[in-house]
Amino acid sequence: MSGTGKAIDMEKALLDPSSVFASPEEVAERDDLSAEQRIEILRRWSYDAAEDAVALEEGMPDGNSDLQHRVLTVLDRLTGGLDVEMVASGKHHGLRREATEKK
Repeated sequence: MSGTGKAIDMEKALLDPSSVFASPEEVAERDDLSAEQRIEILRRWSYDAAEDAVALEEGMPDGNSDLQHRVLTVLDRLTGGLDVEMVASGKHHGLRREATEKK
């Protein structure tokens, strides 16, 4: 198992991925998670990063401006290619589940 060897709290990982993982790349490297779990965690992390981008746009301080790009890069690698046209409506443009289905 990659990482610290501790079992993952999936509920916490899905609600707040950055509180469980140091980086999106760490999620991809975990061999104790299924491909589906890694993709879902990263999809949710992508939404969180999009929220941060919206906050920055609205004048709030930025914590990690390249996070969204890093999450999408890892998701693209895990899924064999993201369909970035399949985004939800609204400012956040979260990825729909169909966009992250493995090819």
